[in-house]
Amino acid sequence: MYFFITQLSMCDLLVTVDIVPIILHTILYGGTTMTFIGCFIQFFFFVSSEFSECLLLSVMSYDRYLAICNPLHYNSIMSHKLCVTSVYIIWLVGFIVTFSYVISMHNLYYCGTDVIDYFYCDFEPIMQLSCSDTSKIRIQILIFGSLFVLSPFIIIVMSYVYIVTTILKIPSNTGRHKAFSTCSSHLIAVSLFFGTLIIVYMFPSKRQSLILSKVSSLMYTVVTPLLNPIIYTLRNKDFKEAFQKVKDVIHNLFSV
Repeated sequence: MYFFITQLSMCDLLVTVDIVPIILHTILYGGTTMTFIGCFIQFFFFVSSEFSECLLLSVMSYDRYLAICNPLHYNSIMSHKLCVTSVYIIWLVGFIVTFSYVISMHNLYYCGTDVIDYFYCDFEPIMQLSCSDTSKIRIQILIFGSLFVLSPFIIIVMSYVYIVTTILKIPSNTGRHKAFSTCSSHLIAVSLFFGTLIIVYMFPSKRQSLILSKVSSLMYTVVTPLLNPIIYTLRNKDFKEAFQKVKDVIHNLFSV
């Protein structure tokens, strides 16, 4: 569990470092300047980290499913080798697919205005600058979106259906309440993340307003990375115990 949380924190850190400084500069000064290549580099790291996070969240939901629904076989199935291999594949697939996708976007012909009415370089704002036919690129985003957004979301929902069914069989009300509290917070964060991604990338952009697109993008670039440490770390019992030990050590040092 902690190994996957570490990888999730890396995804959130990459998104935060890549997006948040640009958003803050745009809000404070009313805009920012970026080179053409820099725009695609920022878009590459953003999309690759989001793709990787979608796949990682689906693996984490499967990990929780095994831990709750099939605990006796958990250690034999979720071995350290399998965890490391799955993470390597997730990051590798995320970078390779995004790189091929960015290359296709870069090869388009761009003309006219060079102003993007957005917080950062994203798919639709970049496409609006192109004078080429973008239909093939839009078909690619639907295919990649189905593979990297819809499919992981379906896996997560199915995993939580089995998890909730198992939780309902717990005889203790206290244990049932604790399990529901943990799973509900996880599911809310995941639903917020995937829901806004689906709204922005899976639905035709012409049917949604620019304000809705901007607000939705803030959910998965700012809000979700902010919520994940609270949900997966600050509410964790082991983290609270470790934090208390650190506080005790610091208190003893200053009291000497």
